[in-house]
Amino acid sequence: MFLKSINPATGEIVREYEEYHSDQVDSALEANYQAYKSWRRESISNRSKLMLNAAQVLRDKKEGLAFNITVEMGKNIVEARAEVEKCAHVCEYYARNAAKFLQSEIIPTEATESYASIQPIGPILAIMPWNFPLWQVFRFAAPTLMAGNTGILKHASNVPGCALAIENVFVEAGFPRDVFRTLLVRSSKVEKIIADKRIKAVTLTGSTPAGKAVAAAAGKYLKKCVLELGGSDPYLILEDADIDAAVDACVAGRILNAGQSCIGAKRFIVVDAVYDEFATKFTDKMRAISIGDPFDETKKMGPLARSNFREDIHRQVENSISKGAKLLTGGYIPEGDGAYYPATVLGDVKKGMVAYHEELFGPVASLIRAESEADAIEIANDTVFGLGAAVFTKDIERGKRIAEEELEAGCCFVNDFVRSDPRLPFGGVKESGYGRELSHHGMMEFVNVKGVYIK
Repeated sequence: MFLKSINPATGEIVREYEEYHSDQVDSALEANYQAYKSWRRESISNRSKLMLNAAQVLRDKKEGLAFNITVEMGKNIVEARAEVEKCAHVCEYYARNAAKFLQSEIIPTEATESYASIQPIGPILAIMPWNFPLWQVFRFAAPTLMAGNTGILKHASNVPGCALAIENVFVEAGFPRDVFRTLLVRSSKVEKIIADKRIKAVTLTGSTPAGKAVAAAAGKYLKKCVLELGGSDPYLILEDADIDAAVDACVAGRILNAGQSCIGAKRFIVVDAVYDEFATKFTDKMRAISIGDPFDETKKMGPLARSNFREDIHRQVENSISKGAKLLTGGYIPEGDGAYYPATVLGDVKKGMVAYHEELFGPVASLIRAESEADAIEIANDTVFGLGAAVFTKDIERGKRIAEEELEAGCCFVNDFVRSDPRLPFGGVKESGYGRELSHHGMMEFVNVKGVYIK
């Protein structure tokens, strides 16, 4: 069996990779487990030096790594370079902050000494998606390795080249050879790997159905898991918003990675007083988004990662139009090679339409009219998802109140589009998953917070 790397801009097979057989998987798991026994005792200062080395390797190899991203999943080359840089940033962040995050916490009791000690737990399995093929992995790997755990990567089957390149980054940075290993296997092999006694926990970024399957397997074998799943992020545009600034942020949030982002802006809930102005300006900007060769830096969007993804989102668009949504721009499959799809805007989206309820994983925006702030909040929360959300208003206290107290999401931004940041906790609620990545909160997910009492 082979895993195929297919260029979504041309449909051509870039390379085929032989899938690992069971003996190779077992050998990798054993080597990773044995590496953990010594890695867990490595000083944090030495771990930090190696993680800083990894950041430098990423920067030194930025062009080659970005090329891999673009060839395998179609990301615009400018965005691909930025993704590599972001990976270097997260490595530096944890290299410089892990010692502080992992300090024991003194807890006064009647004992002579008592405290909470933070210890690693072992090999962690990461099941990662294709849409940010480096970033999703490094935001897991940096805190995991700095905590003294080891990492096992099961990457998406359409980005095997990126998966192997990530393993090589750690090797070139000087990490012990087996501290981070990649497994080239299909999803059908995942449950058996989760069940393996050497795996101590699992993290997944992906679809909600995939998350439910992994959570069920992890629960069956009593393994902790962190899940970052789908999203249908609402952006509230209130009557006092700076409409031009809101439009710019909303367009950027919708077309990033050709709309293939769990935290991409998807539902734009606009109060009636400014709906027409926002819809006109937003549609004009979306209509102007250029698509084409992802290596052409003048193009804003490349293709979707696979042709079947384009077919899926086009069906969602057509279904919504059939239920009464207005096509304001886009909404067609271009002629020629490549899985391209134009920036698309659906207006007057209402409850009961696919574009209202489902995640649109591509450059398609749903415009929803709200009567008031209260109505906008109700619509925003009327979803099974709860990953990101944003609110646009000139009244910062108003925006802060809505973001903190009203929106049911793990990440809420005011007057900007939602994105992950190593310094902030990241994750969702409801069917967008549970657990947190990034910041010190993310580092605490896969450690043993051990109570120590000395009489």
